[in-house]
Amino acid sequence: MPPTTAPATDISAAILNLLLPHHRTTDRAPASAEAFPRQMRRINDFVREGATIVFTLPGFPCKSPNPAKVLGHLPDQGERLSLTFLNTLCTEIERIYPPGARLIICSDGHVFGDLIHVPDEHIDAYADELRIVMEQHGLSRLSVFDLRDVLGDLPHDTKRAHIHGRHAPTVEALRAEIRADDHALALYRGITRFLFEDTADHAGTRSALQRECRDRAYGVIQRSRAWGDLIAQHHPRAVRLSIHPQPIGAPKFGIRLLDAPDVWTTPWHSAALHRTDGTWTLMSRKEAARLGRLVRQGGRPSHFTQSCEAEIPGTRP
Repeated sequence: MPPTTAPATDISAAILNLLLPHHRTTDRAPASAEAFPRQMRRINDFVREGATIVFTLPGFPCKSPNPAKVLGHLPDQGERLSLTFLNTLCTEIERIYPPGARLIICSDGHVFGDLIHVPDEHIDAYADELRIVMEQHGLSRLSVFDLRDVLGDLPHDTKRAHIHGRHAPTVEALRAEIRADDHALALYRGITRFLFEDTADHAGTRSALQRECRDRAYGVIQRSRAWGDLIAQHHPRAVRLSIHPQPIGAPKFGIRLLDAPDVWTTPWHSAALHRTDGTWTLMSRKEAARLGRLVRQGGRPSHFTQSCEAEIPGTRP
């Protein structure tokens, strides 16, 4: 039984209301907790049992391979701030619901590392560093789950072939969905754009690269869907979060990790800039370097701090 006399639905709504200010969506109108019945039902199931709420968040795969966008292949201040935010969200839930919450980062870099042209050793190093950050900063409500937890020490190509063959939808099915669904189309275009921008060493024409990225985007979505199925098998009761914008009432709840001008921007596609007013934002490394100076932590590039005279585009009327 939950350790409170309040009705389970009231507690679940209060928990969801803690997430709503951070909802990552392209919808413009704000929504109440009642507009998210799927998430309410999942949270309710935990609350009725008085159990710790489990969230899963696919993401934190690896750093972009484009050096104009990121500071390197390991997590930096963008990841540290994002993980701290997620852990704090769990502690806020605990204040109104004592059993609290935990969040599983489902790191998906190995799932499509070959498609995004990132070496598997960089992906391993990135996920291992996430675990180190959690331990060093006392982020005890977070954990990492990746393909190694599913298929052990098999070769990475074997793992990818396994999950693709057993769980991925066909390209034909995806094409039909993208033609019929605006959200699926937006996701496809967003991933295509990231693949295009992340390619730093293409020797051919721009149009050829665009065609290649459109093809690879289908593969990324196929593998992402396959990974989602595996997450559901291993964590069947969890409340599913997403780093991608999600419509109101969708099966997945989009969560915004840090402020950024573009709702698609993530810490692993950018660098963090510390503004003069004390707030943080994400942008390309190249742009952040124009606006501020580089800060190192532990001997590695960490983030940028804004110069007093620099003005961030779009931040002033």
